[in-house]
Amino acid sequence: MTPITEVEGRRLALTNLGKVLHPATGFTKGEVLHYYATVAEVLLPHLRDRPVSFLRYPDGPDGQVFFTKNVPPGTPAWVTTAEVPRTEGPARMVLVQNLASLMWAANLVTEFHTPQWTIGTPGIADRIVFDLDPGAPATVVECCEVALWLRERLAADGIEAYTKSSGSKGLHLLASVAPTPSADVSAYAKELAVEAEKALPRRVVHRMTRNLRPGKVFVDWSQNAGRKTTATPYTLRARAEPTVSAPVTWDEVEGCGSPAQLAFQATDIPPRMQDFGDLLAPLFDPEHAGRLP
Repeated sequence: MTPITEVEGRRLALTNLGKVLHPATGFTKGEVLHYYATVAEVLLPHLRDRPVSFLRYPDGPDGQVFFTKNVPPGTPAWVTTAEVPRTEGPARMVLVQNLASLMWAANLVTEFHTPQWTIGTPGIADRIVFDLDPGAPATVVECCEVALWLRERLAADGIEAYTKSSGSKGLHLLASVAPTPSADVSAYAKELAVEAEKALPRRVVHRMTRNLRPGKVFVDWSQNAGRKTTATPYTLRARAEPTVSAPVTWDEVEGCGSPAQLAFQATDIPPRMQDFGDLLAPLFDPEHAGRLP
């Protein structure tokens, strides 16, 4: 019998709780749901009012992995949805606004990906993001060097950056910006990526071309485009282990000497919440919003 639970007055059918979704550690779907319930306090503000793209992995990372942007079939009527403009025409997407909708979405088994804008002002960014992706044999250690350069470069323009692990191989830099068209934010991010390549030519590449990337860090500026999304802070990733895109301190970035130091799994996050709260909370403070030059 499928367990039924009540969350904030909403009845949810939670399925296949014993199913192993992260095979390297035996992490089950029930543990996935428990993780999201535990981190909801810090995760929900990063999801609220941002249309969610789901990267689903219902049979684990070795099964079918696929993006769902439109409202999934069978979505309960009480889950908030909104019309989102797209080049091919408007579409309706999910907004994860509360614990009940978070647990419903987590039951789909998904990564959460969100844009740098909110539903009230589509295409007007309130964040800037850089995805630092290492090409082997480079690792997150090299990403940290690049992140520190970008942090100082952004600071020179009055923009305060924060960082999180990608939950995969690299790092994400994020900053709050005053409302700015996504195209302008993307152009500014590209300028900084090009500058980083000039300043660190042996370490950085700003183009996605595969044969340029071995041993270097690709500074992906393109995720600032209005149509693009980035892994949401605290989301689990579709990996063999239950890795998390986890906020990290700049001290941790500066002191990183091995990839293991910035690799976090679901069980690591509650203690970090107790120690640090949400390291990305300043992103919600208007006083921390920088203005692009």
